[in-house]
Amino acid sequence: MLPDWLSRTALLLDKNQINQLHKAHVLVVGLGGVGAYAVEMLCRAGIYNLTLVDGDRIETSNRNRQLPALLSQEGRYKTEVLKERCLDINPEANIQIITEFLKDNRIEEVFDLATYDYVVDAIDSLSPKVHLIIESIKRNIPIISAMGAGGKLHPSYIQVADISKTYQCPLAAAVRKRLRKKGVFKGIKTVFSTEPPNNKEIETSYKNIENHQNTQGTISFLPAIFGCWCASVCINDLIKD
Repeated sequence: MLPDWLSRTALLLDKNQINQLHKAHVLVVGLGGVGAYAVEMLCRAGIYNLTLVDGDRIETSNRNRQLPALLSQEGRYKTEVLKERCLDINPEANIQIITEFLKDNRIEEVFDLATYDYVVDAIDSLSPKVHLIIESIKRNIPIISAMGAGGKLHPSYIQVADISKTYQCPLAAAVRKRLRKKGVFKGIKTVFSTEPPNNKEIETSYKNIENHQNTQGTISFLPAIFGCWCASVCINDLIKD
């Protein structure tokens, strides 16, 4: 019996497609501005099985763009808050959480925990991002990988394309370089923006010395649109067969 909250989705998708989403298990790694919106859209579309991975807590600076970032939630782990949101949308959902930043060798262990039908990569750190992509390829699991949403302002520049077709994105360029060293040149779907990055305000964050990053300015809607695109690609791939 289809739950009432999915009645509008059922007007758009047929029973087989609804069932495919119901059965699918999606791994989402990275629950920031992009990943959190992807999670919510996947859940609201009727994907019952989600594994969410992130080691970060909600901070004040997250409130300009991240879905779970409310004053009342500051200091809590993003995994825990998003699990609660998903279960508030669908109480029957199976939401597994891994509250940690994935080191390279840990990624293989996460893949061994369950059988995933799709991977959403919303990691903004280069090394684990590349390892996640490589592990997905090894296991023949489809993946949608979000490139850099920081320093961008205009949604009209956002595209979905193979990693080999990306340009005007420093993160995508770094990912391509690492993948080439692994013998991977194409075959990875990405969401990226061709807008020249706005580097007017870049500050260096030393909060996590082992994962030292440059922090770019962001606007409320850009990461959300990236996340929605990731969810769209995932959902449409899952129901297309």
